[in-house]
Amino acid sequence: MSSEHYFSESPESPLRRRTITATLAGREVRLTTAAGVFSPDRVDPGTAVLLSRTPAPPTTGHLLDVGCGWGPLTLSLALLSPDATVWAVDVNERVLDLVRENARGLGLVNVNAVTPDGVPDDVRFAAIWSNPPIRVGKDVLHGILETWLPRLEADADAWLVVQKNLGSDSLQRWIGERLGDVVEVSRASSDKGYRVLRATRRATGDPA
Repeated sequence: MSSEHYFSESPESPLRRRTITATLAGREVRLTTAAGVFSPDRVDPGTAVLLSRTPAPPTTGHLLDVGCGWGPLTLSLALLSPDATVWAVDVNERVLDLVRENARGLGLVNVNAVTPDGVPDDVRFAAIWSNPPIRVGKDVLHGILETWLPRLEADADAWLVVQKNLGSDSLQRWIGERLGDVVEVSRASSDKGYRVLRATRRATGDPA
């Protein structure tokens, strides 16, 4: 078995592009995916739960998809909020190329697909949607959340989907204990073995 993971920065596996059909923001669209990325054959079940259980995003401002993969959340945000700026963040260069290609194919001009250091330090987010990469390990995952959740605007929400048997409840507790002075976290819903967590930026204090 290959040691390569979908969170590898530069996948070495053959590209093996493929075309899939998916429904995003109420539209049936054709999209390009490839080998060496997360869930290349479909919108994965966790992302589907997040898309079905999360309120519509703000119509303006900066919106963030952390661990964007080939882009189902990013593209949904961009389709739903064409006047917003959508940031697709991932360490995997292959998926960033796919996000850019898919955005162009859908005529979306409001998507920035970048590695984490490509987001300007002064950008604050009106919303975050994420199916976070749980399998990177707790230390890396916690670092991701400590980096991005404090960059929410005051009273803005982050919506995170996590499989129950992969530690959604313990992650919720960790967010409350570690970042409780920054965000208020709650379980928004449960469906098909997944939890959707809502982390709301507290109004007091400045973003880190």
